[in-house]
Amino acid sequence: MRHHLHCTALAFALSLSLAACQAEQGADQGSNAGATGAAASATAAPKTLPTQNVASQNGQVRVTEIASGLSHPWSVALLPDGSFLVTERPGRMRRVSADGAVSAPLGGVPEVWAQGQGGLLDVVLAPDFASSKRIYFSYSEEGENGTAGTAVATATLGDSALSDVRRIYQQQPKLEGPNHFGSRIVFDGKGHVFISQGERNDRPTSQKLDMLQGKLVRLNLDGSVPSDNPYVGRKDARPEIWSYGHRNMQSLALDPRTGKVWEAEHGPRGGDEINIPEPGKNYGWPIITHGINYSGMKIPEAVGTSAPGMEQPYHVWEKSPGLSGMAFYTGQAGSKWDNSLFLGALADSSLIRLSLDGDKITGEERLLKELASRIRDVRVGSDGKVYVLTDEDNGKLLRLDPPAG
Repeated sequence: MRHHLHCTALAFALSLSLAACQAEQGADQGSNAGATGAAASATAAPKTLPTQNVASQNGQVRVTEIASGLSHPWSVALLPDGSFLVTERPGRMRRVSADGAVSAPLGGVPEVWAQGQGGLLDVVLAPDFASSKRIYFSYSEEGENGTAGTAVATATLGDSALSDVRRIYQQQPKLEGPNHFGSRIVFDGKGHVFISQGERNDRPTSQKLDMLQGKLVRLNLDGSVPSDNPYVGRKDARPEIWSYGHRNMQSLALDPRTGKVWEAEHGPRGGDEINIPEPGKNYGWPIITHGINYSGMKIPEAVGTSAPGMEQPYHVWEKSPGLSGMAFYTGQAGSKWDNSLFLGALADSSLIRLSLDGDKITGEERLLKELASRIRDVRVGSDGKVYVLTDEDNGKLLRLDPPAG
């Protein structure tokens, strides 16, 4: 694999008028403010959805506010009928109609450990959703004595409730603390599901193969372990592991052009990075990093930015944008955004667009700075439009129409 190390010298000139962005110390920490909650009953859709135009390198981008009043929404799945399925971190899942009507919370959602960055996290449609109506979702699950860990379940989606909920994955062992759960879910189109996680803010766990913290795991769709996973058969390693040495992966996507899985993870203070994880590879945290502690001190375990047997990041930011959510924009011939990679930025309160030439990252721009909102998730629709969630007490679901031409 070719690795490209880019250290935030942006390929495109960006406006610096909003220099006072959120401090790195909060870059990878979800808001702990008391959740206000969206209305328990369905709200009436506005007759006209509010819109505004924002600037980009390629021209004006039309931004439409589809829905608001969501309590720290974490993930959005695009349903085939043009509606949406949205998770709220405090533990609710809602339907949102194409014209913006927000449903009451769906029944059947398992209890989640909604503390700190924990709660109800990612949601995606199963590969056979059209026939099965199955979804996959991740959440933080309570353990004994104040511990918690990342879990993934599947369920059948109904009009007002989930049914046949089955947990297919548990992070083991569960640990104390409210931070670094990850977690995103991606299918590889070959019968496998990838689940990203965090190291639960316990740095050494990322390097321990007998623990699932700080690991990207690969499972069969039913939660069983594929026989060709890199550590199958090793008594000193968990067979679920695909790659390790990760910090807090809140971005995961499949490149439809190549079938490769890409992930992005939070650094500490500096050092957010993108990787294209390969089986059995060690991505270095906390031994190698481009970041430092939030206190300004060196990471105690770090030896520098490289070490034998550890992979270099594919792309790195010296100043952390606070990455969450990732989506490829490809196959849109004629669009000025074709062959792009989008990532949400929490600390930078923006939507990052990376220009791609094959796998090579050739440029970067930051969109939606005018909104001054933490961007938690980003998805690309079959209609060629981009959908994002803002992480706020009054969170919003937005639609972006690409620049004309």
